[in-house]
Amino acid sequence: MKGTISGVVVLLSTLMIAAGPAPAMWNVDVPHTGIEFTVRHFFTPITGRFDDYEIELEFDRENPANSTVTVRIDVASVNTGNERRDTHLRSGDFFDADRYPYITFEAEHVWMTDEGELVARGPLTIKAETRQIDLPIRILGVMDVPEEMREMLGGVTEIASFQATLDIDRGDYGVGAGSWATAMVVGHEVAISIAVEANR
Repeated sequence: MKGTISGVVVLLSTLMIAAGPAPAMWNVDVPHTGIEFTVRHFFTPITGRFDDYEIELEFDRENPANSTVTVRIDVASVNTGNERRDTHLRSGDFFDADRYPYITFEAEHVWMTDEGELVARGPLTIKAETRQIDLPIRILGVMDVPEEMREMLGGVTEIASFQATLDIDRGDYGVGAGSWATAMVVGHEVAISIAVEANR
């Protein structure tokens, strides 16, 4: 019995060493982070953004595939630079922000495809529709902050930047599917770009 317990302890210790330390939580630098989208109005590309969101990022510099990310976007914060258009986007014709206030994504599995290139797989929820997606992420850079700059940056010792891009069909999520006008005037393909600067 004693030998069995010792063997289990050794096995668990070996697994913990192999797995390595848990990825560190990084602080998202909101002034240098943005969530944008582009969609066509007839033939013209129109760009907008979401001003309010939460991003939780755990990033492992030594093993990026051990990282994870969770995103929650406040739909009512949509901003295309035109209040009339933004009000329409918040309405039941498109996002129906009163009933479905958030867009969410949570990475359930992350893997590397190339040096500095990751894919995060997980559920994307928009309105009442949830679909499994693969979100490509590029690591733009990671650096240690020189000691002489740390005090100026509030004690930050490391900085990392990422960019994620994704194309979706808004019709898959029931966005703008309520009338022939929204279906014909606004393009179905939406290009999403997320740029994140994080530190710790």
